[in-house]
Amino acid sequence: MRPTTPVRLIALTALAATSVVACGSGSGDDDPDTVKVAYQRSTDNKVRIMDTYLAMIKRRFEQENPGKKLRLLPVQASLEDYYAKIQQMMRSAKTAPDVVREDTFLINSDITSGYLRPLDDKLADWKDWDRFVPAAKASARGVDGKTYGVPDGTDTRALWFNKEIFAKAGLPTDWRPRTWNDVLDAARAVKRAVPGVVPLNVYTGKGAGEAATMQGFEMLLYGTGPDPLYVPASRKWVAGSKGFRDSLEFVRTVYAEKLGPEPSDALDPNISTHVATDWLPAGKLAIDLDGNWLGKYWIDSGAKPWPRWTAVMGRTAFPTQDGRDPGRVSLSGGWTWSIGAKSAKADLAWRAIAFLQTPDNATEWTVRDGQIAVRDDVAASARYRSSMPGIGFFTDLVKDSHWRPALPVYPRVSNAIQEAMESVTTGDADATKAARGYDERLRSIVGGAGVTTR
Repeated sequence: MRPTTPVRLIALTALAATSVVACGSGSGDDDPDTVKVAYQRSTDNKVRIMDTYLAMIKRRFEQENPGKKLRLLPVQASLEDYYAKIQQMMRSAKTAPDVVREDTFLINSDITSGYLRPLDDKLADWKDWDRFVPAAKASARGVDGKTYGVPDGTDTRALWFNKEIFAKAGLPTDWRPRTWNDVLDAARAVKRAVPGVVPLNVYTGKGAGEAATMQGFEMLLYGTGPDPLYVPASRKWVAGSKGFRDSLEFVRTVYAEKLGPEPSDALDPNISTHVATDWLPAGKLAIDLDGNWLGKYWIDSGAKPWPRWTAVMGRTAFPTQDGRDPGRVSLSGGWTWSIGAKSAKADLAWRAIAFLQTPDNATEWTVRDGQIAVRDDVAASARYRSSMPGIGFFTDLVKDSHWRPALPVYPRVSNAIQEAMESVTTGDADATKAARGYDERLRSIVGGAGVTTR
């Protein structure tokens, strides 16, 4: 999450309180037959995928469960502000939702804060739990070994590239980079041959938040060697590594050589929306290190319909630093449906979560949102396999994908990474100085005993 100054914290708390009043007022709050469901609503009014899906779920659930109701509590906010608002809501029994959509990277932090209820008693008798892939199950598991959510999908990341721009730059339209240098060289070729186009986007800095850490930095770092961020066997975070410095140097190179967006654009909190709904469809960006979900913006029902996207946009795996095995890198994340610890309706809340994850409803959501399936029956379905061009490519990346350390301190570590990235993006530090600053922050976060040096 972005660092929160006292002024910003006051503002976020006020926004959260406003959100709670707006969502928590009216009839049904104390009704034992009504389940309150909180989720993020996009700040882009054209993006209503979750809203329309949950409206359908509400209608179906109430039809199949006479006398029971779902009360939808949309929290319209940016991703970072949603985290703050939903945590504010979960602090009080008066405003806490029964069911909450929870980002997996925050699960352990929210467990530590006492916001979530373990689901093991519900999962023990739920036959569908065997359908979920082990990595997805692990993403919802706390450090105490208990499970706190049911995943509704995952994602993978790779390079998207504009084949028409590549052709103008003399680059192959079946591009398959083997190393980081191959990626940089392609961006340099675009810069030379196609002026006015941003050659390469790598999310960076505090404005992009977790997208910078996960879609940007960790896609680089996990291509430098095993356990480059956290070592599970020793339960220690890694400091002083060459891989960390090299990853920062890649980011520095992108912006120092003006291969990326202007720093003011790169550090804009809305950059991911600009990339998906403007820069790529308008042919302003040649290469984008991003997620599998971009296509959902460009289909006929998306926020930015783009009929030619399947012909224009290519996809290729992001390579490891020097081409070492397995030759490609992906990061996976995802969201879960969880039960708030202060909910007095755990049984009914669980019924709602199980309903969200019937095979039909799970397939419906996975297809609508361009997700990567986490259930084996959804992944095998014909509807899923034909749902989006490239879905097979992105699903195949799961086997080589990495997952962020699901630990309570991870959000603070992520913030320290964003600060290091931002300093090399703006030119305030070189990679060595920025890495040294990160190491200092890391030790202050986890303590000296929690760090190993490489």
